[in-house]
Amino acid sequence: MAVLNDAAAYFAALREALLQAQDLVYIVGWDIHSETRLVGESGRADDGLPEQLGPFLRALVQRRPTLRINILIWDFVSFYASEREWNSAAKFTADTDGRVRFYLDSTLPFGSAQHQKIVCVDGSLAFVGGLDLTIRRWDTSDHRADHASRCDPQGKPYLPFHDVQCLVDGDAAAWLFDLAEERWRAAGQQIDDRRPLKSLRWPANVPVEAEHMPVGIARTEVVCPAGSTLREVERSLIAAIRSATSFVYIENQFTSATKIARELAEQMRRVPSLRVVVVTPKLHSSWLESQAMQNGRGAFIDCFSSAGVADRIRFVYPVSGNGDTEAAVMVHSKLMIVDDLILRIGSANLNNRSMGADSECDLIFEATSDEHRNFIASVRRRLIAHFCGLDEQTVAQNDDRLFALLDDVSREGGTKALRDVESSVLTSALATMVQPVADPERPLHLERAASRMWSTKTIIGMVSIAVALCGLAMAWSYTSLSDFADAGRMSSLLSAYSQSVWGPPFAIAAFVVGGLVVFPVLVLIAATAAALGPWLGFVTAMTGVVLSAFVLFAIGRALGRERLQRLLGRRTARIQERVVGKGILAVVVIRMIPIAPFSVVNVVAGASTLPLRDFLVGTLLGMTPGILAMAVLGAQIADLARNASWVNILLLALAFLGWLAICAGAQFVATWLAGRR
Repeated sequence: MAVLNDAAAYFAALREALLQAQDLVYIVGWDIHSETRLVGESGRADDGLPEQLGPFLRALVQRRPTLRINILIWDFVSFYASEREWNSAAKFTADTDGRVRFYLDSTLPFGSAQHQKIVCVDGSLAFVGGLDLTIRRWDTSDHRADHASRCDPQGKPYLPFHDVQCLVDGDAAAWLFDLAEERWRAAGQQIDDRRPLKSLRWPANVPVEAEHMPVGIARTEVVCPAGSTLREVERSLIAAIRSATSFVYIENQFTSATKIARELAEQMRRVPSLRVVVVTPKLHSSWLESQAMQNGRGAFIDCFSSAGVADRIRFVYPVSGNGDTEAAVMVHSKLMIVDDLILRIGSANLNNRSMGADSECDLIFEATSDEHRNFIASVRRRLIAHFCGLDEQTVAQNDDRLFALLDDVSREGGTKALRDVESSVLTSALATMVQPVADPERPLHLERAASRMWSTKTIIGMVSIAVALCGLAMAWSYTSLSDFADAGRMSSLLSAYSQSVWGPPFAIAAFVVGGLVVFPVLVLIAATAAALGPWLGFVTAMTGVVLSAFVLFAIGRALGRERLQRLLGRRTARIQERVVGKGILAVVVIRMIPIAPFSVVNVVAGASTLPLRDFLVGTLLGMTPGILAMAVLGAQIADLARNASWVNILLLALAFLGWLAICAGAQFVATWLAGRR
């Protein structure tokens, strides 16, 4: 086996292994991106194949006609949509004759994620750790504050990034291949036949660091043949902690599992000589993570103060400097070393969801000889050394005064150091609400709750919401509120900003706010066209309509999609295949023939299984003819609102008939194209 410190080392080793692949490769992950540059420390590839992952894999199967590649990635929740690649499947599978297969795993219960990070090559080599084959991961172990190659596909630089992956062969690789195959089967995919092969060569660019070392595979698995949750990650973590007598070294992105913290604090009370170093990020990388995990980290750290052992544990984060520039290194690794006897590398964080809600995979190596123990000690020392800008020998010489060494390095003000993490807790109600959902101890299991969810109380509540929405829509037409739902009044209001640069943004904001209060969208469209002119009015109205639709769709999805899916069960698949698969046409029709208020349609669509892409495209196609007609005739429509006359009524009728003709023509073309396909 070998420990691959940081993505540059991992990507180089993986590229070398894939170049030798003969039969079948499994890639199992949380995320993947076709534009990930699969390169080593030089930042370049010299084997004649593309550097980017998607084109590289496609070129690989074209070069080797017997090779097949199966990619299984978590079917992420909509919150992550902005961070994920659009249409990844096509970018990996195009022109591969079906020998690259890409599947989004949606089999896990609501609230759970496919979080394993495994690559298996021909059953002979396997990579396991915390690294996904996605963007914003590549970095060298130098973790320089700025690096020309550390940019995303848009050229935007990102902070230094640290993670650890390990490479194994032999029985461990064979068992991991079986695990990946079982995950593929559990996701409903057909298993490929294996061909007998010679053992794959160990990558020439990776030094072998240890041999004949006992290794265990620890999983958290919420979908398995027996139908029960496997909690091997949690059990093995507790067992390792209870064996600790001297020193525990931890690197982890999230520390919020207080059960693990209490176990470690209790072991420190039992063994007064036990010391602990925990390397973690300074801050979490997104708003959701800060809301969900900061309270958890504060509670995790407080466990040691409560146990009276805080003086023997250090929570630190790495920094890297370059002149006056200093950057905190993002710690994404999931690693633990206990007494230089146990080395653990994998995907599991020290948070609640990794213990019982997500699908995880860790490798646990155990030293059975002095050679093995020296190897594990070397891994620990060189990890600490690379954070502090030291060499491994210096760390070894200061093992007995490691805390003092970290303080010395930090005071000296060098380019690298490990600094103390400040424990803080968010007291906002939002953080209190987000944490249990974002970091659950077990799957939320909405399928189990579905039978209880549709109680009389719930049904009354949902009917009340629907009635309230429809009632509000009617109120804009049949009560005193109708005085405000007047195209002339709205156009006059918007006209005050028509000559200002703030005119279009103000109108777009009106669409979004109007959607939230079920304000008649046709009034806003007419008023915008009249106030801003036909072409700017058309663009502004279309932007406002789409943005308002997206906001309300997102609200509906947050409130109801999972409930509907779990309630329908297997029927959902048939509905998605027969109805949602043609969702663009369905949305086009309902936009052209508005049988329900615009806002209500958006929320209901979000609560259905309709994909966001189909909803937005259908909205764009369905609304364009009507908005275009209103924009061209906006002046007449506004004039009618101010001064009704038979001439204006006739013009409005002609405009309406023209709109219907455009809609019918567009619907005919869309239906014909769909039928032809």
